[in-house]
Amino acid sequence: MRVCLASTSPARLMLLRQAGIEPEAQAPRVDEEAVIAEVERAEGRRLPAAEHVLLLARRKAEDVARRLHAEEPDFDGFVIGGDSMFALGDDILGKPYTPEAATARWLDMRGRTGILHSGHSVFRLSPGTEPREAHAVAEASVTFAADVDEQEIADYVASGEPLLVAGAFTVDSLGGAFIERVEGDPSTVVGMSLSTVRRLVRELGGSWTALWNRP
Repeated sequence: MRVCLASTSPARLMLLRQAGIEPEAQAPRVDEEAVIAEVERAEGRRLPAAEHVLLLARRKAEDVARRLHAEEPDFDGFVIGGDSMFALGDDILGKPYTPEAATARWLDMRGRTGILHSGHSVFRLSPGTEPREAHAVAEASVTFAADVDEQEIADYVASGEPLLVAGAFTVDSLGGAFIERVEGDPSTVVGMSLSTVRRLVRELGGSWTALWNRP
């Protein structure tokens, strides 16, 4: 049973490997900003975080699944896509990209609790049949230490770690020491809820343990 990760995220790849799965990986060809802008324009509203991540997770998995279905008709297995966003109050925070943005976020986040929303999309591909799909959003709350000082923030930002991750933090690396509490599936905060992916695989008739392929 093959598994393809529709993502280039090192964190999602690491999670699957730790769970006993060595997936293939393909980068989805999705313009995320354009997808969100198109849907929000059509619906005349700003998408809340849960809808945002679910839409992008599905588009990513769908793009890779369609290509695999066309280019490798013998593919028998699952395609997994994901997307994450961090909500702090009314603000939805993606990747900060710049040191200035990351610093501003950390000054605002310390001592507060936010919600990490993680969208999941799984496609079941099998020879001779149309792809089937299942989707879900997982959430976990994250509480940051109130005593994180400006020098610690400056040093953390200088490490480069928070620039390219949703919410400008990690829980499984350098940022973990600044987080006091996580409520919910901890793997959700890393980038993908393994328990949610397992449930979606089972909804599509698969067995999670049948995906284990690492020695």
